[in-house]
Amino acid sequence: MNVTAVLRSEWAKAHTVRATLAALACVPLATAGFTALACATREPGAGAADFDPVHSSYFGLGFGQLAALCFGVLVVTGEYRGGALRMSLAAVPRRGLFYGCKLVVVGGLGLAVGTVTGLVSFLVGQALLGEDGVGLGAPGALRAVLGCGLYLGLIAVLAAGVATVLRGPVAALGLLVPLLTFVQPILGTGSPAFRVTRFLPDAAGQGVLHTTPWAGLGPWSGLAVLAVWTLLLAAAGWRALERRDA
Repeated sequence: MNVTAVLRSEWAKAHTVRATLAALACVPLATAGFTALACATREPGAGAADFDPVHSSYFGLGFGQLAALCFGVLVVTGEYRGGALRMSLAAVPRRGLFYGCKLVVVGGLGLAVGTVTGLVSFLVGQALLGEDGVGLGAPGALRAVLGCGLYLGLIAVLAAGVATVLRGPVAALGLLVPLLTFVQPILGTGSPAFRVTRFLPDAAGQGVLHTTPWAGLGPWSGLAVLAVWTLLLAAAGWRALERRDA
């Protein structure tokens, strides 16, 4: 099979399974929904000294990120149910081609849905901030919208790589959810550990959503850190797929 045929096959798998479609749909719904709740309940002018209106539009990203993680994991682990992987590899014996096309589809869908999520969440958040809101022409606003798409696309691929190594959704999400959701927020920015945790995928990548540099990393250098994490974990998934039996 050629690349185009394999991409079509992986696209068909990804968008015809209810679980993966539900996970994708939850990305903008959760992000915009929790952002709306946070912005609607904020008092105008509160904390004006350090208030970042752009970043306020992404309060709900942590919840949308969970859905993106689920999407990346489910696309991969669905292959390990009922011998589906054996059939997939029988149709596409070149494992590198099979795996690469799967990651392209996961990343492409994550990027597309993530960009829509970034725009919708920004517009909803700024509308509810009222007089504290800004437009897309504000410094860092458009970058944050596009960066949200890149962030969620990379997170989905990262999750797919981990799922390929661990094979099961429970194991993959059991590792990813605490690592990308709880570690950095619990330790906070004031602890000595922050010198290390700021380089975790979520902390580094979300710097693109801030108007000014956060955690000592610029917006694009933070995304670069996330990209390195994604590349390493995707490579680990490829090695696991290449070395193990279906």
